[in-house]
Amino acid sequence: MYPSQRNSYTPQTTDYDLHGLACIRLLDASPDDVAAVTRQLGPIQASLTREPDILIRFVDRLPTPSRVRYLGVDEAGFTDDAFLVLRSKHKSRVTVQIDFEQIGRRQCEIVCERGLPAVPLLIPILNLTVLSRGALPLHASAFTYNGTGVVTTGWSKGGKTETLLAFMARGAEYIGDEWVYISSNGQHIYGIPEPIRLWNWHLDSLPQYRTLVGRNELVRLRALKLFQSLEPVGPPQGARSAPVRALNRVMPLLKRQLYVDVHPQRLFGNGFGLLAGTFDRLFFVVSHELPEVIVQPIDPQEIARRMVFSLQHERLDFTAYYLKFRFAFPEAHNQLIERAEELQHVMLTRVLADKDTYAVYHPYPVPIASLFDAIGPLL
Repeated sequence: MYPSQRNSYTPQTTDYDLHGLACIRLLDASPDDVAAVTRQLGPIQASLTREPDILIRFVDRLPTPSRVRYLGVDEAGFTDDAFLVLRSKHKSRVTVQIDFEQIGRRQCEIVCERGLPAVPLLIPILNLTVLSRGALPLHASAFTYNGTGVVTTGWSKGGKTETLLAFMARGAEYIGDEWVYISSNGQHIYGIPEPIRLWNWHLDSLPQYRTLVGRNELVRLRALKLFQSLEPVGPPQGARSAPVRALNRVMPLLKRQLYVDVHPQRLFGNGFGLLAGTFDRLFFVVSHELPEVIVQPIDPQEIARRMVFSLQHERLDFTAYYLKFRFAFPEAHNQLIERAEELQHVMLTRVLADKDTYAVYHPYPVPIASLFDAIGPLL
């Protein structure tokens, strides 16, 4: 950022409140910085009535009073007294100071250089903060349908978003996708309105959502689909030319780009509600090799035992940085981070007890309407 740009705005303080479970404050943020954090957290800005749990301070440049030692290839670094995260969304270069020892304590401070696309590790830091306050962050989607609060959970890519889309298309009220927060007594659920990732096959199955996707994104999807339709032409496998071999290597990468991220408020309109509801039903979604959707009762404690490992998997990137932090400062540690698995198991066991719980086995990709047909009668 050039000096003339630094004075073109008035730094501002912006607060976010995650249903009273955790509060975040931005200090000295530019409008672009506020927009970047809002994309991560959704429109949950609110005036705080208490001190924030997480303080994110923005500066033009982070001071480094001693030399920076690097960990990995520009992934992280440390000085004599500070740990630095150097990569953010899409591997973009940033400089962010995070004290892992303070996460979950009275006030965790993150210091960022201005102009970053996203605050790295913000969601796992927020989730650990919520965990320390007695609520459970669960990798799940949630909605209310016919007055019944539904949570859908499982391993990544297991069908959570597909179930949400199936019911939102039939008039459900959105609570959350990706992360859902369960109150300590297991009675209430809260959402965080992160952007929803829609794959091209989602839009084919539910064409009413395609009209809500931006024109540029649709053009990008069409171009990717067109490129994928090109079949490599050439001699047998062993004698293919370098361009054909290169195209074969590129194809899997292109398939992983056939998605768009859309904010749920734009996607669901009137169905975007208060991001809160009661916790009445739990569905555990898993893909299987059979062509039909099968729904059957399951012991909620079996889900509790399994989801401990799903939550660990979702925290892998964060854990890698925490180990880098421990490498940089071997005497420093964070008991909350190191006990997270144990705490989550205890809380899962408690909040899932006595819930009406079902396993949903489905093919992948699943005809989204079939999820509604199979699950709807249970609501």
